[in-house]
Amino acid sequence: MVITQVAEERPAKIQRLVYLTAVLPQNGETARQFAQMESDSLLVPNLVVNREQGYQTFKEGAPLKDIFYGDCSQEDVARAISLLVPQPLAPGGTPVSITAERFGRVPRVYIECLRDRAIPPAIQKRMYMATPCQIILSMQTSHSPFFSAPQRLVRHLTSLASVS
Repeated sequence: MVITQVAEERPAKIQRLVYLTAVLPQNGETARQFAQMESDSLLVPNLVVNREQGYQTFKEGAPLKDIFYGDCSQEDVARAISLLVPQPLAPGGTPVSITAERFGRVPRVYIECLRDRAIPPAIQKRMYMATPCQIILSMQTSHSPFFSAPQRLVRHLTSLASVS
């Protein structure tokens, strides 16, 4: 959500947006809307929302490995889980305000993760079909290829340097 809005605000400063199994909204959409669509996602049923304090976190005992780190080493899973913090609600509930003239002129790449249980592949595809991307790359990983397949992810990212 953040890079989408930043591209609207400062399109001349951005060469390319890369969405790594991420929410790719259209004008007026929120991340929360996508979460509600994700019937195959393990994410939403394991969230605990604290509206009074303005954040969300995970239920005690939530299957975080299954949700985010299905193909990651136990060491990476433990490290990642130790770094999780409550997420503020405002960014997920604030609609993006984007235009074709500004956001629309910034080239986009979507890297879909085909074994993602947080943002299922069908939702990823729905997003990048609705907001077309210059390039679609696929990885046979869970939601966290930066842990499970960092070399392949780096190859994908560095290959984008030669794309005009």
